[in-house]
Amino acid sequence: MRRGFLYLVAIMDWHTRKVLSWRISNTLEAQFCVETLNEAIHKFGPPEIMNTDQGSQFTSFAWTDRLRRSGVRISMDGKGRFRDNIFIKRLWRTLKYEWAAA
Repeated sequence: MRRGFLYLVAIMDWHTRKVLSWRISNTLEAQFCVETLNEAIHKFGPPEIMNTDQGSQFTSFAWTDRLRRSGVRISMDGKGRFRDNIFIKRLWRTLKYEWAAA
């Protein structure tokens, strides 16, 4: 992609650090995140808690409604607190440096 951005979302199990589902989109709309969540829930069942940052896709009605309908407790990082979701941040760092090195 010469100009613009691609957005990656991943659903990760905190206990195993396994990526349960992921998608890439050229827009930051909530729908591609909800589709990723749907896939993870379909394959592995709903988690007890879902922790995300406070991005618009994760505060959207589509995302929060899907979690509530599945009985999932919603947890969001504090503003500017990267350590609240350290495992996914580490995944992004690994992808960034391994992809840049390839």
